[in-house]
Amino acid sequence: MSDQPPDEIRDVLPDDLDASGFVGPYQFPDNSRRRIPGVIYLVLAAGCIVLWAVARDEPIVNDGFLWAGIALALIGLLSITSGWRMHIDERDALVAAQQAVRFPVGHASAQQVWHGLRSRPTWRVLCYSADEPPTQRGLVLVDAVDGRIIEQLVESNPEQWAKG
Repeated sequence: MSDQPPDEIRDVLPDDLDASGFVGPYQFPDNSRRRIPGVIYLVLAAGCIVLWAVARDEPIVNDGFLWAGIALALIGLLSITSGWRMHIDERDALVAAQQAVRFPVGHASAQQVWHGLRSRPTWRVLCYSADEPPTQRGLVLVDAVDGRIIEQLVESNPEQWAKG
C-alpha cells in the first residue's frame, strides 16, 4: 500500500511510456511486444486443452477447460499476428507525408494509431503549409510497417488565423 491518503493516489505511466523526464528523441515502443502475451496465452491454452484431454472424467474438469483453451488459443494467435514490427519512425512518416501532400510543409505532427482488425501500426500525420498563415493543410496515414501511404486528404485551410 502507499503512504499517501487514498484521495492522493494517482495513476502513473510505466517508465518506458513516460516521456516527461526524457531528453532526446523519443522512441515509440514497438508493437512487436504484443507477441509476448500471445505466447503466454498459447501456453495457457495448451495447458487447458491437455488438462481437459487427460482428466475430463474427473469431477473438477469439464468441457469449460476445452472452451477456455480454444478461446485462449484464438486470442493468442491474434496477439502474435498483430505484433507488427515497426520499420518507419515518426521522422520517416513526416517525410512521407510531405511527399504525399505536395506542398511545402511548415508545422506538422505525427501520432501513432492502429488500423484494421489486426491493429497494424500507422502514423497519422497532420501538416500545414509553410506560408504564414497556412493556406493548406493535409492529413496523411502512413503505414508504420512498410511506409506506404494508406490515405491522404489535402484541402484549403478553413481556419481563421489571427494576424499579430
